[in-house]
Amino acid sequence: MKITCFGEVLWDIFPEHKKIGGAPLNVALRLHSMGIDSSIITRIGDDTLGANILAYIEERGMPIHTFQKDKTYKTGEVQVLLDNDNTATYDISKPVAWDFIECSDVLLNEVAQSDAFIFGSLSSRNEVSRKTLFQLLDKATYKILDVNLRPPHYNVKLLSQLMRSANFIKLNEEEVDELCADFHIKETLFLDKIYAIATYTQTDQICVTRGEKGATLFFENNFYHNNGYAIKVVDTVGAGDSFLATLISELIQGNLPQIAIDYACAVGAMVAASEGANTIFTQKEVIDFIRKHI
Repeated sequence: MKITCFGEVLWDIFPEHKKIGGAPLNVALRLHSMGIDSSIITRIGDDTLGANILAYIEERGMPIHTFQKDKTYKTGEVQVLLDNDNTATYDISKPVAWDFIECSDVLLNEVAQSDAFIFGSLSSRNEVSRKTLFQLLDKATYKILDVNLRPPHYNVKLLSQLMRSANFIKLNEEEVDELCADFHIKETLFLDKIYAIATYTQTDQICVTRGEKGATLFFENNFYHNNGYAIKVVDTVGAGDSFLATLISELIQGNLPQIAIDYACAVGAMVAASEGANTIFTQKEVIDFIRKHI
């Protein structure tokens, strides 16, 4: 199995430290940790922060042939602010290198040879990367959209277009409410909202993360739920990315949707209970975690 991710790779700047991050990187690293052939299409600056990212990727045995280097724009940074509940908010710098990903035969071939292509709405905020994204989507077999509503980095018309192009959409609960308002969906019950979004976007696979309440998966006209795992949150950075990587890998491998969402919620919770986005867990540790919380 091969999965390619597209978009931002950057540095998360916390009050007292910094870590390499970005949703596509977090997803790809989690996939790689599970033994899946994964790669990241991105662009970094010709600077120290970019060089450190490349070294980080190579140390983990992942390919860098889909990384582009920009001599004009710097490597991306995000200021991460944690509230009293350790929930993260983000101040995302722009313009930066990942706003200027250029299409090439290397990238087109990478996507064409992949079983799945994961992309986020944030990566389309600039017209250069956005144009490249749509060219790559034409080559993709199975398209997964990770919606990231980070004002002011999106608009409703483009978001609607991206959602209609996807085979699978991942949202959080707050984004469901925001999209219902944006799309003039009048439903009031949670499951009805998801079904209405699926109908509006013509997508029959949607997953909604719900924080401590777990997640809900709408998959081929059926709903599946996990009610979450009780943990002490350290920080939520990357928890949703690890959840998505785990869920997609489980579903693509043909595992039952209920098993897939249970396993994905466990990995997401374990990430939220640890510092940073890319803590590695063995399969045994995840299974033990699930058994402990049954």
